Amino acid sequence: MATVLVAEDDPDVRAAICRVVQRAGYAVMAVADGKQALARVREEPPDLVLTDGAMPKMTGFELCRRLYADPATAAIPVLMISGSIEPDQIRRELPGLRGALRKPFSPSRLIQCVSETLAGQTSLPTR
Repeated sequence: MATVLVAEDDPDVRAAICRVVQRAGYAVMAVADGKQALARVREEPPDLVLTDGAMPKMTGFELCRRLYADPATAAIPVLMISGSIEPDQIRRELPGLRGALRKPFSPSRLIQCVSETLAGQTSLPTR
């Protein structure tokens, strides 16, 4: 069973994402910000990091940069969720990002993106 680390600062959104991901058969770890996510990844590397783009203490963008810069975590795929994702911005700032999903999203779209990202496919939004 694949493990997904969910990093989301809004507790209601985090709980909803965790429920959807768990119901789809994945193990879930959850944290409230990018700093906690980075620490958790280093302690117990997940199969996928699902992160909000805008969080306190460390943004999802900074979390991705740090994960990609560390050889021990660089291969862990990341799926970013945000209400303000612009495909061109993501491609410029995070060329290694595997996937992105705009809020609001349906549970089925979330699981589709998680499955695609874990399968090695990219799920970046288009214009």
